[in-house]
Amino acid sequence: MNTGKVAVSGWLLRPVTWHGWAALGVVLLAGVVRVGLRGPDGGMDNAIVVRAAEAWLEGRSPYADRHFLYLPGAVLAAVPQALLPQSVVRFLVPAGVTASLVVGWGCALRIHGVAWRSRFAVLGLLALAVGFAPFGHLIGLGNWTVASAAALPLALLLVCRGKWVAAGLVIGTAVAVKPLLAPVVLLFVFARRWRALGGAVLVPAVVSAGAALAMPDPAGFFTRTLPFLLRGDDSFVRLYEASPAAILPRLGVPQGVASLLALAAAGAGVWCAWRRWKSGGGPGELRVVETAVMLMLAAFLVSRPSYDHYLLVVVPLLLAGALVPGAVARGPWFWVALVPQVPGFSWPWLEPGTRRAFRDCVTLCVLALTVARSCVRKGGATLESTDPPVVGESPLPVSRAAF
Repeated sequence: MNTGKVAVSGWLLRPVTWHGWAALGVVLLAGVVRVGLRGPDGGMDNAIVVRAAEAWLEGRSPYADRHFLYLPGAVLAAVPQALLPQSVVRFLVPAGVTASLVVGWGCALRIHGVAWRSRFAVLGLLALAVGFAPFGHLIGLGNWTVASAAALPLALLLVCRGKWVAAGLVIGTAVAVKPLLAPVVLLFVFARRWRALGGAVLVPAVVSAGAALAMPDPAGFFTRTLPFLLRGDDSFVRLYEASPAAILPRLGVPQGVASLLALAAAGAGVWCAWRRWKSGGGPGELRVVETAVMLMLAAFLVSRPSYDHYLLVVVPLLLAGALVPGAVARGPWFWVALVPQVPGFSWPWLEPGTRRAFRDCVTLCVLALTVARSCVRKGGATLESTDPPVVGESPLPVSRAAF
């Protein structure tokens, strides 16, 4: 028995002292204040959505701004911000984004039965806040990707507890604001949970249709935004896209070839996710998480745009399982993938902000390959780990009926 590994895991699962809470609170609060002092709009990306809401309130089409890439439901969701004074919004938005990331991390921990008061919970969140660059980027931008970063762990937690319909409603609500989690509906298809699938599809459809009818340009998302996303020809957006479909052309690969390669990689990722789900190997929680994460990574490989902060939808879910035998985060390549995202390092030829996407692409591709390898390795057989049980761990009971 590897008593050293058990001792470390047991220490991490014990309750944290006030010192840990104080350190975490200072770091998170400092991030909120920094963003609030830097600009009056709560972040550049949040400002785009708020301007869309202001345009709607003034009787104009929100989709006149081609950088507004959200479904109509996001316009109505942003109306309260449009009515608040900027002195409130500038601090409220980064605080809300931070709180949502904390909620997502807490749900990811509960999937594996880890208490949010544990040392692992506090140290893990602290590591994300200070050692994972997209965390700060998301708060600084105020991007609504944070809704997906909170919704996916919550939905998977509900799945692990057998509440499939509730999980579908959570996914559907997130998609109604931003369609980032649309690939996860395949999880409901794999599991043949048709009611959950119906909730995930009907909620955004109803919300979007209702919101669109209240706008001067009801079909704006389909006539303006969707063609823009499919073309991916905006020179500003292209510089920050991390998917191979956007990066390879910058290296001289023809766009058609790059798109085909990215599409093939995405298709392989979906197959790996299906294989992982069908295998049933390892703890049920890992099966749920790895299938969903693989589906999201497959979409990120081909989607336009695909930014670094999209990684916050999947990385916390993988990191939260680090104490579980057989988890992706227990392998070296998971950590290798995150190296380009560590703040403070100088990367030759990649220092300009417009070249950061190359680093993000490396992280995305290595992480996708790592998760895909885990899915295939566990496919077709039940994983029997030789690691000893973790002292103090009380995983959530997951019955076979729940899957």
